[in-house]
Amino acid sequence: MKYISTRTPADQQTPRGFSDILLEGLAPDGGLYLPTHYPVIGKATLAQWRGLSYPDLAFEILSRFIDDIPANDLRALVQKTYTREVFGTDAIVPLKTLEPGLHLEALSNGPTLAFKDMAMQLLGNLFEYELGRRGETLNILGATSGDTGSAAEYAMRGKKGVNVFMLSPLGRMSAFQQAQMFSLQDPNIHNLCVEGVFDDCQDIVKAVSNDLAFKRQYKIGTVNSINWARLLAQVVYYFAGYFQATKSEDERVSFAVPSGNFGNICAGHVARMMGLPVKRLVLATNENRVLDEFFRTGTYRPRASAETYETSSPSMDISKASNFERFVFDLLGRDGAVTQDLFKTQLETTGHFTLTPEQFERIAVYGFQSGHSTHADRLATIRDTFERFGTMIDTHTADGLKVAHEVLEAGVPMIVLETALPVKFADTIVEALGRQPERPAALEGIEQLPKRFEAMPADAERVKRFIVDHA
Repeated sequence: MKYISTRTPADQQTPRGFSDILLEGLAPDGGLYLPTHYPVIGKATLAQWRGLSYPDLAFEILSRFIDDIPANDLRALVQKTYTREVFGTDAIVPLKTLEPGLHLEALSNGPTLAFKDMAMQLLGNLFEYELGRRGETLNILGATSGDTGSAAEYAMRGKKGVNVFMLSPLGRMSAFQQAQMFSLQDPNIHNLCVEGVFDDCQDIVKAVSNDLAFKRQYKIGTVNSINWARLLAQVVYYFAGYFQATKSEDERVSFAVPSGNFGNICAGHVARMMGLPVKRLVLATNENRVLDEFFRTGTYRPRASAETYETSSPSMDISKASNFERFVFDLLGRDGAVTQDLFKTQLETTGHFTLTPEQFERIAVYGFQSGHSTHADRLATIRDTFERFGTMIDTHTADGLKVAHEVLEAGVPMIVLETALPVKFADTIVEALGRQPERPAALEGIEQLPKRFEAMPADAERVKRFIVDHA
């Protein structure tokens, strides 16, 4: 399997191997990597996979995209990653049925209590393996709105040959999220708090990655979902959720996905392209409705920092969805020239682009629906879920569940992806329920631990100087 950029015309593509793009992040032309094709899984293979353990299922899926890591090594990496010790259960992503036809898929049982652990734990092991094989080092540059940062840092702490430089918006994360990241004292972990919003952090990561000379000299890699390996790992739990919600391969399901950067739901798009029987991919946003607006109108208009709302589901306070380009590339028939025109020329010139009527009509083929949620909706959904089902959910999962309720179809199971545990957003839980959420004993008092971070303006050159001084 080889990989191509979303921004390179077909006649100019130079396909790359998985191990090369694992360490690279963005393509040299600023595009995102995707496989040259999606391996299609038929009903017979799905039937064979039903009943596999999560590690074995992960190996079957990953091995269809990764052919430059020996199979025995890849299987060992997967077995090392997805364990009961790390995720608390043999099922790894158990399904909880709220009522017939409506389920929550638990993706937040990892060390940082958020779904990002599902991919990040594997990514840390892949990085260490590949760097060891090459005898190289890597400086990881990432941006986080809350959960990616802690998941990355917990996955990379102590890893040989890896330094982490994680950008986050100053004062924009919950106290628990900040404590998880800033309390780490490992010398290879560096937290940089940027004066701005998440999109400013993401813009800096892209700017540094697009400086090819700097990127090569300092061996800059990324753990954001612009890294294909991270998104690939997320494909697995769509299959795992499907098998738990169905009894045969003739059934279809829908997934509701809280969405900010489009990585989580993009993994669902890949699973569907592989042949997983998905009827709907339901995208749920908060008050930052850029993606909801696109799927309703065909216009993609990212907002400026000043127009990005600060909400009670802060990990989705994003107005520039970096993974969105992957879906649009597929939507446009994998035409790199047209994709580059939309995302580079039109966005940079006018701040938006609009699909043609013919292009917009194609969205229906991919099964996407969208909706949004507000703070009041969040509170109501958290209360309703707790009162009716005895289940406490976090604010982002509440966004997904609220929109899921609006589009339920008889006979089609709906799986809502749980994205974090409630303790990460305790203030809103208290507002909704009048009680504190439970937290693991190991995380009691985390907010009082000493914190280590560096505040700085939203300036790519300043970040580069910090990397040079600390790499």
